[in-house]
Amino acid sequence: MAEPATRSSRGRVRGERLETRVTADQKSLVERAAALQGRTVTDFVLSSVQEAARRAIEEHQRLNLSLRDSEAFVAALVNPQPANDRLRETVRRYRQATGV
Repeated sequence: MAEPATRSSRGRVRGERLETRVTADQKSLVERAAALQGRTVTDFVLSSVQEAARRAIEEHQRLNLSLRDSEAFVAALVNPQPANDRLRETVRRYRQATGV
């Protein structure tokens, strides 16, 4: 039988559950850290896990963007597009403005 949803201290409904097995040392460490911050173990664990998840996702996205951007950059160097009228006009205005 499913457990009923409960409300968090911030008023959000918590209907899902995460469980994990830990060693006595790990549990003691987490309990001590939570106590030092004046938080419940649940609040401490949830906020820590959420932050770690956000960092992992952001790092993954940054790496993917960096790889994709570097591939696009190399492709542009290897196969440059021909100059169009807009680029020629921009270069002309730049040279006029800078006296080059």
